[in-house]
Amino acid sequence: MKQYKVGIIGATGMVGQRFTLLLENHPWFTVTVLAASGRNKGKTYAQAVEGRWKMKTPLPEKYKDMVMYDASADAEQIASQVDFVFCAVDMKKDEIRALEERYAKLECPVCSNNSAHRMTPDVPMIIPEINAAHTEIIPAQRKRLGTKRGFIAVKSNCSIQSYVPALSALMDFEPTEVAVCTYQAISGAGKTFDTWEEMVDNVIPYIGGEEEKSEKEPMKVWGHIEGDHIEPATVPVITAQCLRVAASDGHMAAAFVKFKHKPSKETMIERWKNFKGTAQELNLPSAPKQFLTYFEEENRPQTRLDRDLEGGMGVSIGRLREDALYDYKFVSLSHNTLRGAAGGAVLMAELLCAQGYMD
Repeated sequence: MKQYKVGIIGATGMVGQRFTLLLENHPWFTVTVLAASGRNKGKTYAQAVEGRWKMKTPLPEKYKDMVMYDASADAEQIASQVDFVFCAVDMKKDEIRALEERYAKLECPVCSNNSAHRMTPDVPMIIPEINAAHTEIIPAQRKRLGTKRGFIAVKSNCSIQSYVPALSALMDFEPTEVAVCTYQAISGAGKTFDTWEEMVDNVIPYIGGEEEKSEKEPMKVWGHIEGDHIEPATVPVITAQCLRVAASDGHMAAAFVKFKHKPSKETMIERWKNFKGTAQELNLPSAPKQFLTYFEEENRPQTRLDRDLEGGMGVSIGRLREDALYDYKFVSLSHNTLRGAAGGAVLMAELLCAQGYMD
């Protein structure tokens, strides 16, 4: 595979830091640019993250002396030095939309971790195992933007990564209604227990905007390309509640599902165990060998035990049983900053490279 030079926009935040670790020894991607807000311009990366490094793994030596760019003011200079960028900035949504479109119009593809463009009709929101074909909307987006090479692709919300893969393996049984409650780790808010003492021994039953994302984003993932846009699916209807819980990493979901054609429990488990997607077929570097793992034990999956499954890129499922109101209920878990954030974006970029969109 061709080697690509990449930039990390928003490199000082928690997801940006996670990108540096995932890309440290990546077989296809070499980080040549680190950028963040203007206040960090001219600093070394070590200086920019001093006292702010939130990863358990130490800051890699190869990044320490890299000089930071201003993500906005230096956009043209950055775009000229890289093949594409990963974007994980902390800005207002309208500012993010403008920044990402600016890079795209500079003919620099953007693999975004941000939510600003997730519902833009011609921007693919990709989970590579589920809707890899949505990259086919990119020519329509390029036409709108007036670009030859530049485009924006986004990864989906971290919370839906736990239950949407489990449901996606069962779509031919036509799920009609889904109720889900997510229990989301504090790293999803860019926090640690050292910086968010309020979360110690606590549960907060509100995460701003999260329930709307959890109900709407799966519909785009399950949608189809129609002309110059992605037409969202209309079923199943999803209702969600999202809670912040005292876990460092890992988003868990308790899901209830009703089907038009109810499968057997044994069929569902077999589907999960054998489910593969384009990421596995292409043998992408970050793709988990086993995407979905079903645990027979009654007390699994557990956040601390199972979030790092397949290097944090696998999804674990358990406690499947029949339900009095719905057909079935189950519990599922994914690592929110790996599968749900930086890792999911890296896997998406690998897919885009394999399909030729970065050439």
